[in-house]
Amino acid sequence: MLIRDIANHTHERVIDRSLLIELLHPDKVPEVSGLSCSIAHAVVRPGESTLPHVLKRSTELYYILSGRGEMQIGDESAPVHPGQIVYIPPGARQFIRNTGTADLVFLCIVDPKWQADDERIVP
Repeated sequence: MLIRDIANHTHERVIDRSLLIELLHPDKVPEVSGLSCSIAHAVVRPGESTLPHVLKRSTELYYILSGRGEMQIGDESAPVHPGQIVYIPPGARQFIRNTGTADLVFLCIVDPKWQADDERIVP
């Protein structure tokens, strides 16, 4: 049985400026080497947003755990809150902004698995 606990890991600032813990990534957790997706725990602090970015080949899903925010995908934006899941298609310019007073916390599921050469920051 594999159980990963965020309490045993440290969030790191990543390319899009969110704070992230890779919970399950087939290249980094040997027990899930056959997994096709990756799952990360992300935090955006109050008053912050991620940088606009694109995943060229991968689909992203954001499942909002806590906090309030605004999701921007292409020319569309919408408020997000706990219990919602956001679908982000491959090639879509996107970012998320924390609009609340507490951390915006969400799971980021990437399929196929996240890879550095798939992501780029865009204006």
